[in-house]
Amino acid sequence: MYSFQPSPEQHRLIETVRRFAAQELRPAARAADESGEWPSAVIQRGMQLGLTQVGLTDADGDGDSREQTALNGTLAAEVLAYGDLAGALAILMPNLFAVPVAILGSDVQKAEFLADISIGDEAEYTAALIELDWDFDACALKTTAIRDGDHYLLTGVKAYVPAADKARTMLVYAALEGETQAFIVEAEAEGVVVGARQKLLGLNGFPLFGVELKDVRVDKSKRLDGDFGLVWARMQTTWAAMGVGLAQAAFDYARDYAKEREVFGSKVAQKQSIAFMLAEMATEIEAIRLVTWQAAWQAAWQLDEGDIGAGHTAYLAHMGAGELAMRGTDRAVQILGGHGYVREHPVEMWMRNGRAIASLTGLAVV
Repeated sequence: MYSFQPSPEQHRLIETVRRFAAQELRPAARAADESGEWPSAVIQRGMQLGLTQVGLTDADGDGDSREQTALNGTLAAEVLAYGDLAGALAILMPNLFAVPVAILGSDVQKAEFLADISIGDEAEYTAALIELDWDFDACALKTTAIRDGDHYLLTGVKAYVPAADKARTMLVYAALEGETQAFIVEAEAEGVVVGARQKLLGLNGFPLFGVELKDVRVDKSKRLDGDFGLVWARMQTTWAAMGVGLAQAAFDYARDYAKEREVFGSKVAQKQSIAFMLAEMATEIEAIRLVTWQAAWQAAWQLDEGDIGAGHTAYLAHMGAGELAMRGTDRAVQILGGHGYVREHPVEMWMRNGRAIASLTGLAVV
């Protein structure tokens, strides 16, 4: 069992991100949800916190160092999602490209791309993983890559590609001889067709697009080669952290409302059914948070040493957080009663956004 206490540096990270989430993300979230787009200035300030830098995990440190720094991205993702899930995804979007390159890229690829990603235009780098299949499996993609001399030809259809209409470069996942690989593709390459923006139940402030690839020719030097198990684990752990952050936001809002709101001569929080509901929410949040911390540590420390349990723990954290986000935000709406259904309160938006935690794993990685 893993025991974790944030270091002083991590406490400072948490407080810095929390202030930004409270002062900038949360107040702007409703307007972004209504307009369909986040203000660029807010996202840029979020990126300037350094959360899009790849050095969130000390791969070369000693055991204690790695165990501490492995959680930085997880802690940051949770606190950002506490402010707003769509805003958190927009800020962390460059990591969809950067983290896989950092994990599996060649020295040449890292030198070419990573230095440019830390602080830049939030729409320049993205990734295309998800496909619109009811049985979608990141390890059994329908998009294919076929070797053609010194190039690969990519063919397939992707969904939920962030900011594909503005991206300069994207990381496209495809099956090469049955194995999932990733390829660095210029967005303006011949054969890349960006479709219309997709309309979703939630995450309205985070623009997602369909992308079709028609025999897109990619040089062999742009292929990321290796075992993507660590990438999947990082994606699942990030989503788990965001699910915890979203559920915590819903719990805090519902608890405070119940303590202040009076119905038939007593506070809502004094009603036994409400008190039990709040207690269950708090218990579930703490449980999934601990599993998520464990998954973050294992993903950075054990999976690269051949421990298959790391991927298993990340999967459990993600599945648990998906249920937590859906159940927690739904309970928050219930606790607010009729007020929970109106846009004066954020819980209805959080409930819509929470459905994404279990559905769109490929949209987050830190």
